[in-house]
Amino acid sequence: MTRPDFLIIGAMKCGTSTLQAQLAAQPGIFMTTPKEPNYFSDDAVFARGPAWYAGLFDGAAPGDLTGEASTHYAKLPTHPATIDRLAAVQPAPKLIYLIRDPVARAVSHYIHEWSLGAMSGDIDAAFDAHPELVDYGRYGYQVAPWVDRFGAASVLVSSLEAMTRDPQDLLTRAGAHIGHPGPLAWAETRSKVNVSSERVRRLPLHGLLVANPVAARLRRTLVPKRLRDRIRAGRLMTDRPTPSAALVARLEAIFAEDHAALSALFPGHPDIAPAYPFLAS
Repeated sequence: MTRPDFLIIGAMKCGTSTLQAQLAAQPGIFMTTPKEPNYFSDDAVFARGPAWYAGLFDGAAPGDLTGEASTHYAKLPTHPATIDRLAAVQPAPKLIYLIRDPVARAVSHYIHEWSLGAMSGDIDAAFDAHPELVDYGRYGYQVAPWVDRFGAASVLVSSLEAMTRDPQDLLTRAGAHIGHPGPLAWAETRSKVNVSSERVRRLPLHGLLVANPVAARLRRTLVPKRLRDRIRAGRLMTDRPTPSAALVARLEAIFAEDHAALSALFPGHPDIAPAYPFLAS
């Protein structure tokens, strides 16, 4: 099995869903559903076996470039077996790794976990209790093992800042990197996928009570809208949480050190510096 041809490996909360949707909309490119199979990273998913994973690509047409986007693939130390598992079936993948301002990414990560009910309370305390909020934004640390195994030329590094500034340019570079003959066209209707602007905290049994279409119809029929709105308002994060100045200083010091490691892997890369505004002099 040599599929997939390419993978978007992260980073989480850096625009991977948007880029995945843009690539999936292009002729000659097939991407999996679900967007994030997390096959090579998550033990329980990997246990489903290669036939299950290969089946995710059954819809690809002959000649299509095949890809997937799983941010778990760049989540050390949580998922340490990813690279070895991938290399066993695809020895020469093309990889795309997106970054963004790591402090902003960490706050978005906290909001994401808050909405799932996995984290709550004071944001500073959450950072003390959950080191992954920092680790997943240490981009040099995360991408170095991929460079060591597959080479720097296999990894296209870009940023959410670059995507925001010139989305067509990023899409064109991504297409060239994965070997698509082009041209590719950015579709504005697919922009800003997975933006959690509402920041609504999920209820227990969310899938049964909220996401279930039968339950949704019953809720709209039996529960007055005013009450539904009041319940929803109680689950809404109205203000984006702000880490303390002391925490921000600590994060910037950690990420500055990691920036040096990332820059050493990709010297002179123009998309790296805009993701570190706190290092600008």
